[in-house]
Amino acid sequence: MMRLNKFIAHYSTYSRREADQAILDGYVRIDGEIEKNPAIQVDERRADVSISGNKVTAQDQFTVIVYNKPRGELVTKKDPQGRKTIYDSLSKNYRHFIPVGRLDYASEGLLLLTDASRVATALMTSKMERVYRIKIKGAVSEAMKVAMGEGLELEDATAGAHEHSKVESMSFAPFYAYQVQKDQGDYSILKVAIGEGQNRELRRFFAHFGVEVVDLKRLSFGGIDLNNLPTGKVRFLERNEYTSLRGFVDGIERTATLKEKQKPAQSPFGKERSTSEKGSYTKDKSSDEKGAFGNDKSRSEKPAFTKEKAKPEKRAFTKDKSKAKAKPETDSFSTNKYNPEKKYAMGGRKK
Repeated sequence: MMRLNKFIAHYSTYSRREADQAILDGYVRIDGEIEKNPAIQVDERRADVSISGNKVTAQDQFTVIVYNKPRGELVTKKDPQGRKTIYDSLSKNYRHFIPVGRLDYASEGLLLLTDASRVATALMTSKMERVYRIKIKGAVSEAMKVAMGEGLELEDATAGAHEHSKVESMSFAPFYAYQVQKDQGDYSILKVAIGEGQNRELRRFFAHFGVEVVDLKRLSFGGIDLNNLPTGKVRFLERNEYTSLRGFVDGIERTATLKEKQKPAQSPFGKERSTSEKGSYTKDKSSDEKGAFGNDKSRSEKPAFTKEKAKPEKRAFTKDKSKAKAKPETDSFSTNKYNPEKKYAMGGRKK
């Protein structure tokens, strides 16, 4: 689902402002009826939308690009303060592309953009790995390691946040993985993998321990890597990346459709009845969320838990949550495993 004005701007030559005006002037119809609310939600794959009798059709094909965002650019269309945005650097051909998540003004690295809102939504709401390289002022404490491995819940997470942010409390799920690459007392460098994209999440996390993140670079999202892409440059996804991504998005949409069909139906006598006699659901295996758009990942929003200990793997990075081993104190960067009895390291209110 997406806003009507956004739908028109994405799938026609109209700009967002022109789409708003056409809607308000009564030129836009949905299923034959005039619609004057630009914010009404439409199903981009099923809605019958037309402007002055010309149908606006959502394209089934989509494009995804990888942009190596430099520091000093905002991930937004326009900044009221006149600061530079990613769209000032990107070609005008990508003006209508939607960023998949955000990197703040001082952060750099991999940013995915797409011309399909359904793809952006599927990726942003997934629990796929986001891999970052971080430089912090100070040493990596044992408390940080515990919180990275077990999670952290803060009533006051305003340290490290933007001054205008309205988000005060925050829960941090256990990191998928972390590796301390340098720890020289005055500064440290870490490589971390998380499955969330909360507002300034990593900056808030480390600020709770009294350290500042001075450099933050995203290296990977869902197995799509930055590799050697120069800063400020763009590349298209490769054929195998597109194939895997399409399978992932289609799986998500099939699951959503299945859930919609299985919602309890209202009987003519006012009593809800299930669309299934047994009320049981059949799992659509093809819709399982994927790490790197290909490796199996549990449909559960939480990582699999185990108390089992194992030797660290030699791979630089393991994406399979169900088999990975946690040995963050070694040189291997492998996916974390957590103690189910200690989901969170409770953080007190920071003064």
